[in-house]
Amino acid sequence: MTYLLLCAIFLGTALAAAGLLRRAARRRGGAPLSLRATALAAIVLMLLTAVFDNVMIAAGLFAYDDAHISGIRIGAAPIEDFTYPLAAVILLPAIWSWRESRAKEMT
Repeated sequence: MTYLLLCAIFLGTALAAAGLLRRAARRRGGAPLSLRATALAAIVLMLLTAVFDNVMIAAGLFAYDDAHISGIRIGAAPIEDFTYPLAAVILLPAIWSWRESRAKEMT
C-alpha cells in the first residue's frame, strides 16, 4: 500500500466524520465554524509540519521509501505528510462544535 492511498483513506474518513458531526451539531443548534480561525489553524499547522518534518528527515530520524510515496516533496518532506494536519483541521473543529452543541442540549 502506498502512503498516498493510506492518506486518501485517512482524509476521506476525516471528511465523512466531520460532515456527520457538523450535521448533528447544526441540528442541535451548534454555532457555525469560523472559516477564518480554521484557515489560520491550517496555515500554522502546515508551516509547523513543513519545518519539523524537514528537520527530522534531514537529521536522519526517519526516511521514506521512494517506491511508496508520490514523489512530490516540500523540501525533504513528502506531500503525504501534510495529510495528517489537514485531517486534524477538518475533524477537530467539527468534534468541538458537536461536543459544544451536545453540552448545550444537556443543560
